[in-house]
Amino acid sequence: MIKAFVLDNDRLRPVDDLEANKDAVIWADLVVPTKEEEVEVEKWLGVGVPTREEMEEIEISSRLYIENGAYFMTATLPAKTDEDHPIMSPVTFVLSGKRLITIRYHEPRAFQTFPLRAEKVTMGCTNGETILVSLLEAIVDRLADVLERIGHDIDTISHGIFQSSEKNASKRDHDFKKVLQAIGRKEELTSNIRESLMTLQRLSGFLGNVTMQAKSKDVRARVKTLSRDVSSLTDHASFLSNKITFLLDATLGMINIEQNGIIKIFSVAAVVFLPPTLVASIYGMNFDIMPELKWLLGYPFALCLMVLSAILPYLYFKRRGWL
Repeated sequence: MIKAFVLDNDRLRPVDDLEANKDAVIWADLVVPTKEEEVEVEKWLGVGVPTREEMEEIEISSRLYIENGAYFMTATLPAKTDEDHPIMSPVTFVLSGKRLITIRYHEPRAFQTFPLRAEKVTMGCTNGETILVSLLEAIVDRLADVLERIGHDIDTISHGIFQSSEKNASKRDHDFKKVLQAIGRKEELTSNIRESLMTLQRLSGFLGNVTMQAKSKDVRARVKTLSRDVSSLTDHASFLSNKITFLLDATLGMINIEQNGIIKIFSVAAVVFLPPTLVASIYGMNFDIMPELKWLLGYPFALCLMVLSAILPYLYFKRRGWL
């Protein structure tokens, strides 16, 4: 599918027929394009449209290059970021003359919101270059919102780890399991956003060199601001990733403390019951000469000895602070 837009009083207006508006179209958005649509755009622009396989290549030379006077820039962008498992896919931006062409195979939020806003509000979209900068700004704003949500979720997880009031051991174990799952989801989401920001950082650097040839100082200034924003968001994503790693280590430490407490209980119980077991084993031996067996108070004496041998280790552990 091809979504085409033309300028209308410094605003973007969608048109249905690309063929009939070829000269006026300033932005063509290719969404899961067919082979026929790719051929149509190639004839229109005079440059080759990268395939999905070419877009997924990770070499910088395959993502940022110039061909026949057109600038090709590819970045990995997330879709469905309201969930913890976003869809990551490359998006290619092509600047050919005064036109912008985008090729994508998923639906990032910015590609839904930006055209609607540019249709209603004047955003300074006068050519493909300014449309690209405005679109990238919308993408970066969306990524910033996602990182803010991740930060709030991490704070909630941290509160659950360090300020939990649950006393039941089985429920605590269940809570730790949920915490580990939540941490894993946030780490995956943060890694995806960081990957996207890294590709945008390289793209903004390449775009900065492209806009050096532009006459508009405003475009150059916006690209510089965009580059700084992407850099700061990358640093913030790294901070969140480190915080998630700390929470993971803290959770594993809490689980280890819980397990050590359980093992300690069994160890103390084994030590407490060992002396009574020894006494019972001694008086359970079948020897002919055992004076205590003939005593009238032999049985009470053995019971008292077993109880005393159990109490003494318990008191010793209690005094040492091991219980």
